[in-house]
Amino acid sequence: MRSILVSHHPKSAGVHPALQSFADECGAIAVRLLAYMGALALVVMAAATVFDGLEFDLSSEPAAKAGWSVASRSHPAFAVSQFDSSGKTVSYEIMRHPDGGRKDILRWTSPGEPPVAELELYRPGAEAERAGPPAADIAGRMDPGGVREVVGEGIIDSKFGPVALMGFADRLKDNKRCLGFMKTLEVANLRISGWSCQGDGLPARRAAIACTLNRLVLLTAGNEPRLQEAFAQADLKRAGCISGAALSAISADWVTGAQNPLLRGSL
Repeated sequence: MRSILVSHHPKSAGVHPALQSFADECGAIAVRLLAYMGALALVVMAAATVFDGLEFDLSSEPAAKAGWSVASRSHPAFAVSQFDSSGKTVSYEIMRHPDGGRKDILRWTSPGEPPVAELELYRPGAEAERAGPPAADIAGRMDPGGVREVVGEGIIDSKFGPVALMGFADRLKDNKRCLGFMKTLEVANLRISGWSCQGDGLPARRAAIACTLNRLVLLTAGNEPRLQEAFAQADLKRAGCISGAALSAISADWVTGAQNPLLRGSL
C-alpha cells in the first residue's frame, strides 16, 4: 500500500523531469517577455509624446524665421530711363516678404566703391504693420554704420508731386551731405524712397533726385491696375532735367533757385 501511494504523487505521474524543467523555464520566459513588452509600450508612448511636441515646434519655426529674401526669379518692374550716372553702374535687386511685400531696389556705384545713390520702390504687404518709421529706415540705408538724427531738407517737385527731402542733423560729420527722399502714392500702394550723394553741393543733389524721379518708368504692373494708372497720370506731368548751365545759375543763387519749379521748397 505504501508503494502505491508513492507512485501516485503529482511529480511522479509520468512527467519526465526534463520536461518539467522546460515548462518552468518557458513560464519564466513568458513572464519576462510580458515585462519587456510593457516596458517597450511605455517607451513608445513617451516617444510619441515627445514627437508630437517636436512637430508642433517645427510648425511654428518658419513664422519666427520669416523675413525678406532675394527673389532671383522675379523680373524688374521699374527702370530709370536716360539716367546720367557719370560712369556709375546700376544694380537691380528684388526682395520679397512672405506677408506680401515687394521691394525693387536700384543702386548706382563704381567698381570697388560704396553706392552713391539708391532708389527703392516698395509695395507693402501685411508686414508693413510691424515696420518702423520710414524716415528711420531711409537713415539706416544712408548710414548703415550708425544711428543719427534726421531733419527735413525741404521738398522738390517731380512728376509724382512734391517729394520730401531729409538729411542728418549733424551735418559736420557728413562730408558729402547726402540727401534722402520719400514719396508715398497711397492709391497705388507704392512708397518711393532712397538717397543720393551725387553732385557737388545741395542744389546739384536736389536736382539729381528730381531727375531720377522724373525718369522713373514702369516696366510692368502685373495684376495692379492702380499702379499702372498712377504712372500713366504721372507721365503726363513729366518734366525734363536741369541742364548744366541752369544748375550753375541755381547754385550761384540758392535762395532764388529754391523757388524754381523743379526745385520747389524751403530749406
